[in-house]
Amino acid sequence: MIKEIEVVISPDYIFNKDKITDQVIRQSGVKPNSLKHYSIRKRSIDARGKNVVYRLKVVLYIDENPLLEQQRFAYQHVKDAEVVIVVGAGPAGLFAALRLIELGLKPVVIERGKDVKQRRRDLAAINKLGVVNPESNYCFGEGGAGTYSDGKLYTRSNKRGDVNKMLQIFVDHGATEDILIDARPHIGTNKLPQIIQGIRETIITSGGEVHFDTKLEDILIDSQGIKAAVTNKGTIEGKALILATGHSAKDIYYLLDRKNILLESKPFALGVRIEHPQEIIDQSQYHCEIRHENLPPSYYSLVEQVGGRGVFSFCMCPGGIIAPCATDEREIVVNGWSPSKRNNPFANSGTVVQVNLSDIENPESPLAMLEFQHAVEKRAFQIGGGDLKAPAQRMVDFVNRKISSDLPENSYLPGLSSADLYEVLPPFVAKSLAGALPVFGKKMAGIKGKPGYFTNDAVLVGVESRTSSAVRIPRDRDTLQHPQVAGLFPCAEGAGYAGGIISAAIDGQACADGVYKFLKG
Repeated sequence: MIKEIEVVISPDYIFNKDKITDQVIRQSGVKPNSLKHYSIRKRSIDARGKNVVYRLKVVLYIDENPLLEQQRFAYQHVKDAEVVIVVGAGPAGLFAALRLIELGLKPVVIERGKDVKQRRRDLAAINKLGVVNPESNYCFGEGGAGTYSDGKLYTRSNKRGDVNKMLQIFVDHGATEDILIDARPHIGTNKLPQIIQGIRETIITSGGEVHFDTKLEDILIDSQGIKAAVTNKGTIEGKALILATGHSAKDIYYLLDRKNILLESKPFALGVRIEHPQEIIDQSQYHCEIRHENLPPSYYSLVEQVGGRGVFSFCMCPGGIIAPCATDEREIVVNGWSPSKRNNPFANSGTVVQVNLSDIENPESPLAMLEFQHAVEKRAFQIGGGDLKAPAQRMVDFVNRKISSDLPENSYLPGLSSADLYEVLPPFVAKSLAGALPVFGKKMAGIKGKPGYFTNDAVLVGVESRTSSAVRIPRDRDTLQHPQVAGLFPCAEGAGYAGGIISAAIDGQACADGVYKFLKG
């Protein structure tokens, strides 16, 4: 018999296998000699009560032995198979390439940026010198934005595809098996580059191709649909093209618009990245002065309606760092990331406000939201004073509309400039944030004698503007092809259909399935 139960474990014993086994037997009532095996399927932290505990979903094998073989995927050799062009080597493009190989098609992946090792130099130049390489940065390059901005694998995309398959692929390429059971799986920016390199090696070993420093400049289309991709290094012929360029490839949107390929403006969210000392978040969430050594740095998720407009936390990074994620000179864009141990002294999260089409002029223009987004990013650069210094304000000062006389120690390496963020953000965004922050403070109050969420020890850093694409590239719901262009498969975040590493990977694999049906009839 196979049975599933939930087991509650104190943090004291979460890494003690004998204690967990005793608790499984005690809570299940199964005789020890009848329990042939058990496996933990999910591990989560419950901090709702006075005492923080771990909750484990455990599958018991009673009087029968389990099949313990790991899932593996058939990557056949496709060197001489039909070519499919994949534009972008982020999670969507890489996982699309893996699925194409499974299906017997040859992916030719082109990536405007550099490989994971070469990207490091450009990131160093951004952080230390304030110099942005528009082709290789935190957003562009092998692995996409996720490689050097955290590697969080938490998703609500279960209805879109097989999340476990995506996680297993990461494990097969070097990720720890903990990501298969953790409720909020996380790889870490320090470990993800090796895993991404392993995925690239699988693609190449199987006969696929991956080309870096290769930028899409045009798409050749005839009456039958996709004919070829024109790059800065030559033309690649193919009848199908998966467009997985990410949410920051503005030039791709302008290219499609020039070619009269249908685009749509879409809502997105805009705000700031808020950073606290991690101990404030731990004390508030775990209800204790010092975090237990077997508990990870705590996260939070907050949402509130202010005047009918949603304000919410986004991409929360415990033990993290705020990163400069501009893709062009003279703009400020911030994001956050954490190493695998999440052992930095700060916690940061995007805190953003919904921007609707009704908030902008000329909403019928397909690029209107994109231009609205970029105008805010340029204003942040100007007010920050240049050199990628970000405009910033202490939290309570922001709510009281007071310019901070100084700013707290923080993780943003290019540096912060004290500013009035009301001059950076659109008025409705600033007003909504100011209304939500004290409410968030009530939800995350401090323990006795300690500050909680709403404190001047926290700093607001502008601007968090790339939460999602401001443009949607439409596609047919069933075939996943663009309604005007046969063989064009808009994919993942850059097309407006995903919102994170796992959902992008799932969408990449779905587009690969769509390509197979298209090419094979």
